[in-house]
Amino acid sequence: MFKIFFKALGKTVIGGVRYYAWLAFLFIVIGLGASAYMEQLQKGLIVTAMRDQVSWGLYISNFTFLVGVAAAAVLLVIPAYLYNFKPIKEIVLFGEMLAATAIVMCILFIMVDLGHPLRVWHLLPIVGKMNFPSSLLAWDVVVLNGYLIINFILVAYAMCRFVLAKEYKLSLVLPLILLSIPWAVSIHTVTAFLYNGFPARPFWNASILAPRFLASAFCSGPAIMIILLQVIRRLSRVEIDNKAIHKIAELVAYTMGINLFLLGAEIFKEFYSGSIHKAPIEYLYLGLHGKTLLVPWMRTALVVNVIAFIIFLVPRLRENFIGLNLGAVLIIIGVYIEKGMGLVLPGFIPDSLGEIYEYLPTSQELLVTAGIWAFGALFYTLFARFTIPVYTGELSARDREQARGRIT
Repeated sequence: MFKIFFKALGKTVIGGVRYYAWLAFLFIVIGLGASAYMEQLQKGLIVTAMRDQVSWGLYISNFTFLVGVAAAAVLLVIPAYLYNFKPIKEIVLFGEMLAATAIVMCILFIMVDLGHPLRVWHLLPIVGKMNFPSSLLAWDVVVLNGYLIINFILVAYAMCRFVLAKEYKLSLVLPLILLSIPWAVSIHTVTAFLYNGFPARPFWNASILAPRFLASAFCSGPAIMIILLQVIRRLSRVEIDNKAIHKIAELVAYTMGINLFLLGAEIFKEFYSGSIHKAPIEYLYLGLHGKTLLVPWMRTALVVNVIAFIIFLVPRLRENFIGLNLGAVLIIIGVYIEKGMGLVLPGFIPDSLGEIYEYLPTSQELLVTAGIWAFGALFYTLFARFTIPVYTGELSARDREQARGRIT
């Protein structure tokens, strides 16, 4: 087993020209991001556009989006393990890998938003003072790291079974699988509760926020998986049944409908009530006192989400891969805008004194963000490069042949 492990590890540094070009591109972007982060460490968060009026920006926006991507793995786990749907069971491993990658990126975005990485020790058990269970941030640390560990264990177990060329022993991991389902829901629910816990921020102080988080998560995460699965199928020997991709697309159609319904309910409540608390959502979609920085972004997000919903709702469109990929890209763009800047910023705008500070990320923030996304892409690339030869049985089969003297 260990021999196969080290051979698979060696596969991560062996590839063709396209593979090396992709790695080089990612390392360059990571280097630029690291350079920008070093400047942020030296000068402080003043190099960002975050101020007292808007103290959360691009970093927390990406964190919120990625928590949803991680939580969406549950849409593959349920049909794969509980309903034994074979086409999805064969690719659930890649969904669990995406969840682990997203959690790692979430942790990185939190670290860069803290301003100084040494402050992380406050969030560590025993060493720091987590203030658990009274602190919601401590709950977030627990659920995120717990979900990361669960997914790594499931991936490691699957790899061991692939090496041995044996089927899953579901009885061994079923308790962990059953635990992962509510845990996946909890990571995004706790994130929503972090926002809910600010009574002075009326835009976030709504009970509908957690369901909206989950609905949008179950759109964007599977949309990323739809594209990733096609890339993996094209560039490797992994056989992925179209039934799996089409089933994921069908699930996205349902969740996208729920997401748009909840968004409509929120918009109706704010505008029909006509209270002063409608100011943040008015700023988003109509502008407020001549400030319209986010208006084109939010209207674009709404349009692309509706178009994507129509594509996924019509079977003929979503089963055509051109339409499917277009819809997936539109969902990723729409949910990223809506759940990122469209969620974080209006919580601060206008502020408690009525001031409207229009936040626009600086070049430092954009470079650091790009660096973390590139690191996530590198992490998933190497993870997939390591697992695919084992998953396909290429290494284990070759070792068995060598043992029999068939390969010299």
